[in-house]
Amino acid sequence: MNIIYLHGFQSSALSIKGQQIKAFCQQHTDFQVYLPDLNMPPQQVLTHVSDMIAGLDQVVLIGSSLGGFYATQLVAKHGVPAVLINPAMRPWQLFHDLFGSEHIPYVVNAEWTLDHTHLDQLQQMALPFVHDADKILVLLQQGDEVLDYREAQRYYSNASHQSMIITETNGKHAMDNFADKIPMALQFLSDCIK
Repeated sequence: MNIIYLHGFQSSALSIKGQQIKAFCQQHTDFQVYLPDLNMPPQQVLTHVSDMIAGLDQVVLIGSSLGGFYATQLVAKHGVPAVLINPAMRPWQLFHDLFGSEHIPYVVNAEWTLDHTHLDQLQQMALPFVHDADKILVLLQQGDEVLDYREAQRYYSNASHQSMIITETNGKHAMDNFADKIPMALQFLSDCIK
């Protein structure tokens, strides 16, 4: 199974969760982990990861925050299963609220400056409902200090497009005790590709 981990905004391929997944999977020869750097404009992210998916067999996604938003779009496009960790629901609004109009464009890194075009791209990517909802496991923590977990609960629990959702009390945006959840996440993903 090929696992592509999609990190969140201003994170990197060296993120703690990505490294935890990699460390766990090094103990199991059935898993290959890919940790792409996604600090680039949204459309480039989807193109880059779509190219990765096209070049691999038995692909699954694990996405955190903005990476969870991207994973939702990629599930719809490619039919691959995914685990989402406190996924961003309306990232264009989140960035606008976070930085305000006076701070956009916002320099993310030397290669990418987030601007209004990118916010528009994110909004255009958003799906009105979840596609292949049965291939998505959503992990939420009510103590998320960045995102309102209830938005994700509503979106992913739509009666006709319902994903599996696990909501824990407390926690935080980074997902407390994520390493303990990796076996369950990988079991879900393995079951989806059988």
